[in-house]
Amino acid sequence: MPIKIPADLPAAQTLHNENIFTMDEFRAASQDIRPLRILVLNLMPTKIVTETQLARLLGNTPIQVEMELIMCKGHQPKNTPPEHMIAFYQHFDDVKDRYFDGLVITGAPVEKLPFEEVDYWDELCAVMDWSRSHVHSTLHICWGAQAGLYHHYGIGKHLLPQKFSGIYRHHVVRKGSMLMRGFDDVFDVPVSRYTGVDRAQIAAEPRLRILAESEETGVYAVDIDGGRQIFITGHVEYDPDTLAKEYFRDVAAGLNPTVPKNYFPDDDPAKPPVCTWRSCANLLFANWLNYYVYQETPFHPEEITTY
Repeated sequence: MPIKIPADLPAAQTLHNENIFTMDEFRAASQDIRPLRILVLNLMPTKIVTETQLARLLGNTPIQVEMELIMCKGHQPKNTPPEHMIAFYQHFDDVKDRYFDGLVITGAPVEKLPFEEVDYWDELCAVMDWSRSHVHSTLHICWGAQAGLYHHYGIGKHLLPQKFSGIYRHHVVRKGSMLMRGFDDVFDVPVSRYTGVDRAQIAAEPRLRILAESEETGVYAVDIDGGRQIFITGHVEYDPDTLAKEYFRDVAAGLNPTVPKNYFPDDDPAKPPVCTWRSCANLLFANWLNYYVYQETPFHPEEITTY
């Protein structure tokens, strides 16, 4: 089944070229199907790129999905045209009286800041609190995962000795988890972050369950019983060249970054990277949509209960 997105969203043409099944609002209105309503709080600086990455994964399942985008009112994007934001984004105030089957909270390039110093922190906290009564399952990604673990459970983050950048091997810890269903025992994930979370703190919180982790980069996937909250510390949604763009951007800025690990063939930035995480990305989102959202959400979203 397709993902429903505005016909003129830049992602629509990209996904069409990739043979991803999309549907505009006019065709969707002719079908007697209740789509899953997925809200995306996009905190990434390159909004259009992230929209496309998430739409690609949300649209590659047998379930019809209706994706909507929101932004924080307290932050003005610098890398996305204002016309795009006006055309395709809403604010939290526009949706707070509605109910959604799923919510995705993306990462953000603010991880070196204390949470409370992020200019939209209060609004993000309001969204996270609201999600407990108006969203059936919330998927937090990278810094979004750190923010969620901190806000809901008081689990802080710490600065790493060196940035994790590259493709890292992960392994499944909780093989009975629906989110990990179908995963290989080991799988690759792109990681790009300066901070980490304490595994011991997560393990000590009885409401949280560690599902997968890496010996090098630590905890990767965490959920709560019932799947109402999921926390993912990596970036499976990344395009094959995303880490390359980050690396060359930092080189141009004179930051002297290390070459992303296990990414360029022979660790040679002159050679194009090979994507080894695409199947993992599609499986993660398919499992979330199927087992944590579609199978569990009420037919009438307004019947979603507070947890």
